Amino acid sequence: MKVNALRKKIFEEDPIIKSIAKLAVPTVCSQIILVLYNMADTFFISFCNSDAKLTAATICMPALMFLSAIANLFGIGGAGVISRSLGTGNKKAAKKATNLSFWCCFLITALYSLLTLFLGKPFVYLLGARDSEVTSYALSYLRWTIVFGGIPAACGTLFSHLLRAEGRSRQAGIVIMAGGILNTILDPVFMFVLLPKGHEVEGAAIATFTANLIVFIYFVIIIIIRHRKHSILRVRKPEKQRWDKSKNLLPEIFMTGFPAFTMTLFENISYAVLFNLMATSGVSAQAGLGVAKKINMLAHCMVRGMAQGVLPLIAYNYSSKNIKRMQSALKNTIIISTILALICCIISLTFTNALIGIFIKGGASFDYGVSFLRILCIGAPFSASAYVMISFFQAVRDGKRSLILALLRKGLFDIPLMFVLYYLRSAIWAVWSTPITDVVCCVIGIIFLIFWEKSFLAEVEKEASSKKENSPKNNKKKQRKNA
Repeated sequence: MKVNALRKKIFEEDPIIKSIAKLAVPTVCSQIILVLYNMADTFFISFCNSDAKLTAATICMPALMFLSAIANLFGIGGAGVISRSLGTGNKKAAKKATNLSFWCCFLITALYSLLTLFLGKPFVYLLGARDSEVTSYALSYLRWTIVFGGIPAACGTLFSHLLRAEGRSRQAGIVIMAGGILNTILDPVFMFVLLPKGHEVEGAAIATFTANLIVFIYFVIIIIIRHRKHSILRVRKPEKQRWDKSKNLLPEIFMTGFPAFTMTLFENISYAVLFNLMATSGVSAQAGLGVAKKINMLAHCMVRGMAQGVLPLIAYNYSSKNIKRMQSALKNTIIISTILALICCIISLTFTNALIGIFIKGGASFDYGVSFLRILCIGAPFSASAYVMISFFQAVRDGKRSLILALLRKGLFDIPLMFVLYYLRSAIWAVWSTPITDVVCCVIGIIFLIFWEKSFLAEVEKEASSKKENSPKNNKKKQRKNA
């Protein structure tokens, strides 16, 4: 089936549940694979029986997630613009948005990779490394994953967002999943076979770099070479003339993607702040927190996959004024996401010891991990609803509400709350800031959504009545009356 026919079928014709499944299931699966291969790093490093190595891999997570923040800024932003442009039949704008999104992502990521290289130890210290052994391992991990591998990682994620905007969610999901599986296979090869003993953390980083590079190359082949005649997703070399023609789209890309970027950015800052507070309780507490966070990421990444997969569907129907389909997409996505998160929450509470035991075999770090996972998983169902609402406001170009929710979820509320709980009780209690914030953000998101729908429906009704009043039929009636 040609790309145009496939896009029309998914966005306009299929039953809404079928459309959601086609767009979201591949994205959810790819997100699950991403979490599992992140867990694979931790799993294989756990065989070293070293809290320092385990902590080094986990404190680097915010630095890696910042690559996702850059990809989300231009990927989700670009996908939103592409979907809305296609909804109004403006293919030229969609093509320009693709090219602009890619080169902006490429250049910002290159700058971030250079900063990581030159900052080195101060950067790792900000992430929470207080031990010299942890610092050494973390630096080697960042060298491969960000300095060498930043551009392939960020641009690979960007391409997956852009492909979904065109309706090719399954293709994007399969490539991302394949990359995650490849990373998991390469982990033990680099860690325990190709590199000497003591270089396990570096081996995990090289495996991640290699998998991301292969995914990036494959996306380039698909987008730039194989489908260049049929797809609106095209990347051309940057030229001043092309920049002048497409730069007016940059504010719209930025406005759409900025809430997602902000949310991911502040997730990283929040993560780093919590790790720094936990440093007062020792490396064992940091190791336990890192493992608990990674396990809890499964619920959040499934919801993220749902929200990102359905965003083009909502944006397309919003711009084409198909209100019922847009509302149905939102309602069903919230219900499905909340159920998935609730299932993850129940599993985490029921099998806490077994889940932590996969990565930590015993001792103080195991006890910390069990306590932290039980706290973190409580907020998952509330976080699921909030995340979908943030994504919805991005799709309908309401950057203000989306940004407020994103900042509330991570940054404005949870970080101050961490310090309050830390100083009133202890570093352990600071972890409670996460589920409390999830509940607050969910409630505010529902309030925002009620007011937005009321305002939007009134605007649509007013526009419809205006068109009816100014229709040729009504104008003729008015002329007859005046005569």
